[in-house]
Amino acid sequence: MSSLTHACGLPERLPNLLGFGREQISGADPRLANPSFRAASLHRWIYQRREVDFARMTDLPARLRSDLTRNFRIAWPDVDRVAASTDGTHKYLLRLEDARRVESVFIPQASGRITLCLSSQVGCALGCTFCRTARMGFVRNLTPGEIVGQALRLEERHDLRPPYNIVFMGMGEPLLNLEAVLSAFRIFTDADGMGISARRITVSTAGYVPGIRALAREQPRPRLAVSLCATTDRARADLMPINRRYPLQELLGACRDFASRGRERVTFEYVVLEGVNDKETDVRRLVRLLSRMRSKVNLIPYNPIDDESFHRPRASALERMRRALVAGGVPASVRWSKGVDIGAACGQLWWQEQPHPPRQTSTADQPG
Repeated sequence: MSSLTHACGLPERLPNLLGFGREQISGADPRLANPSFRAASLHRWIYQRREVDFARMTDLPARLRSDLTRNFRIAWPDVDRVAASTDGTHKYLLRLEDARRVESVFIPQASGRITLCLSSQVGCALGCTFCRTARMGFVRNLTPGEIVGQALRLEERHDLRPPYNIVFMGMGEPLLNLEAVLSAFRIFTDADGMGISARRITVSTAGYVPGIRALAREQPRPRLAVSLCATTDRARADLMPINRRYPLQELLGACRDFASRGRERVTFEYVVLEGVNDKETDVRRLVRLLSRMRSKVNLIPYNPIDDESFHRPRASALERMRRALVAGGVPASVRWSKGVDIGAACGQLWWQEQPHPPRQTSTADQPG
C-alpha cells in the first residue's frame, strides 16, 4: 500500500512509469541515473519486454527493485468492453485511471498486415460534421503512457509483436496533443523500446497547420495523412470547421513544405459523401490542388453514424473518381473501411452505449 494520501485522506496512486522516456526514467530515482545502464535496463524491461512487475527485472539490484515497487508502478489501460467484427476487426473501449474511456481498434488485413488505430484525445474539439467522435466535444488530452498503453494492451490481447502499423486515426486531433504523441512515437520507434519502424506510423490530422509545420521539422518523423474532404473553402468549412481558421491554400502550403522535407508522399483522406463532394468538378479541382505535390489520395466512402444528413456513395461512383484522379496524375485508391458493423470504422468512434463525459472547461490548447 502506498503511504501517499490525498488531502481528503484517500489513498493516492503511485506514479506510473508507463510513458516515461529514457531521460524521465533516469530522473525518477538517483540510482537509475548512476550508473546509467540501470535506466536503460528499466526502459528495456518496460517497453521491449513489456514487463509490469519490478520484482521480475532480475538484472536490477534487489534493493532497487524493492524500492521501485514501493514508489512506482507500471500500469496499462484496462479493457472495459470489446466488439468483434465479422471481418476480424476488434474495437476496444479502454478505461483510463480517471475513469475516462477511449477507443482503440485492431485491424487485420487479408495480406497478414496488422494495423492498430490509436486515439490521442478523449473526444475532439474540431466538430467535423461527418464524425461521431466530434459529438463528444473535447474532454482532455491523453498522456504518452495512455497512448503507448493502448498499443501494449492490444498487443497482449492479440498475442502480437512488431512489425505492425500504427495510425493515429482514432479519437481526437493528434496535432493538438503533439508533445504527447511525439513522446509516444519515440518510445514506439526506439530500438531499445518497442522497435517499430517510423515508416509504419502515420499521424492523421484534420488540418491543424501549426502542428503540420512542427511535425515537418522532426527527424525521424511519422508519415502524414490529412483529412481533406472538399475542394473549396466554403464547402470544406461547412464539413470541417477548422478550415475557417486554416483555409485550403494555407493547409496545402504546409503539406507541400512537409513533403519537400522528406521522401514520402502526403496522404490525403477524402471522405466521399454522396451528392456533396463527389461531382466531376470536385475531382477536377482536387487534381489542380494536388498536381504540384508529392501526394496520394485515399477515397473513403462515408461510414454511417446514425445521421441522415449524409449518404454512402456507390462503388461505381468511387471507381469513376479514382480513375479521374489517376488520369489527372494524382495516385488514388478506394479505401473501404473495416469494422463498419461494430462502429470501428473511420468517423464512427464513440461507443453508442458510452455515457457522455463532462467536457473539460478549459480548451486553451484547442484552436479558436
